[in-house]
Formats: sequence, structure tokens, C-alpha cells
Amino acid sequence: MDVPLLVIVDAANVVGSVPDGWWRDRRGAAERLRDLLVPYATEGLAEFPGPLDVVLVVEGSAREVTSVPGVRVHSAPGSGDDSIVELAAEAAGRRCLVVTADRELRRRVAELGAEVTGPRTVRP
Repeated sequence: MDVPLLVIVDAANVVGSVPDGWWRDRRGAAERLRDLLVPYATEGLAEFPGPLDVVLVVEGSAREVTSVPGVRVHSAPGSGDDSIVELAAEAAGRRCLVVTADRELRRRVAELGAEVTGPRTVRP
């Protein structure tokens, strides 16, 4: 059986890509994003058919967001970007997609062999 594509989502970057008042409730915004990601675990994304192994990386006041079926939440102990790089490095040999618009983070994970895509991939 094939190993599902690992999709690592930069919660802070994806949430921040839409000016919808997320700054008033960062945890709530991360929970809404987590819930939006659930169907992708089975249905896949436009260019990436399911099933997918979806990991949402949260930091700061969103650290208390919990996992739900279909989306594993990784609470970054420090920098969310550093945690994303660590997760991508741990996935060596496995196909990995990182969702972020952060240019420096995109460069760092691409050096590890990860594919990258922007927030619009998961935020219609």
C-alpha cells in the first residue's frame, strides 16, 4: 500500500493570509482552519488525490488546539517554522507538501526535498 502524501500546514501563515479578524481569536482561527482541513484527509486536494496525512502546525496562543480525526495538530514548542522544517526533515524519503506563503520557510523545506504550495490550496 502506498504511503499517503504528508501535508504540513503552517497554521499561522495560512490563517494570516485572510484578513478576517483572526487576530482577535488566534486559537479560534486555528480551530476553524483545522476543521476546514478535515475533508482533505480523505478527498485530497486539487492536484493531490487523497488520502492525505494532514498535519497542522500551531504556535503561540493556538498551541492548545487539539487534533481531530483526519487532522493531526502539532503544537510547536518554539518557532512554528522550525517545527515545520523538523517535520519535513523527519519525512525524508516520503513525499511531503508544505502549505505556506513564507518565502524563507519555503526555501528551507524545499532544500529538504519537500514540495511547497500557497495558502489558497487549502483556503478557497
